[in-house]
Amino acid sequence: MDIVLLSIGKVSSSWIKEGISLFESRIEKYLKFVNKELPDIKNGKSLAIDKIKELEGKILISEFCSSDIVVLLDEKGKEFSSRDFSVWVQKQLSTGKKRLIFVIGGPYGFSEEVYKKADFKISLSKMTFTHEMAKLFFTEQIYRAMTILKGEPYHHD
Repeated sequence: MDIVLLSIGKVSSSWIKEGISLFESRIEKYLKFVNKELPDIKNGKSLAIDKIKELEGKILISEFCSSDIVVLLDEKGKEFSSRDFSVWVQKQLSTGKKRLIFVIGGPYGFSEEVYKKADFKISLSKMTFTHEMAKLFFTEQIYRAMTILKGEPYHHD
């Protein structure tokens, strides 16, 4: 199974890009990982928030296939410890589905249509992070999950 991190907007901070790239290269040792950044809505500042979410939702949904497991990174989602997350990831990897897609929405969250398409919602924290930081933290957590599953000495309880 491939793991895909799908997000609205590009990372502009070079140090965050560097960190994401480091963990992507480490993840590739275990499985295929795709970090796909979708463009922001053009002229978004002139649109209502609901319209932005609707347009972003259409873009996101166009990336989903019926054989995907879609997981929204959402503040109202389930929180995991790193070890519990690794167990959850292993369960998803064993389903026989083709892709496990984790989605980071735009600054206003997800449209109702995206919520309806989701199989799960996960929260990284009760705290709020920039989208760029969320991408970095999440990429590191995927790497951490892989090392936990392989019994490698990266994670310490």
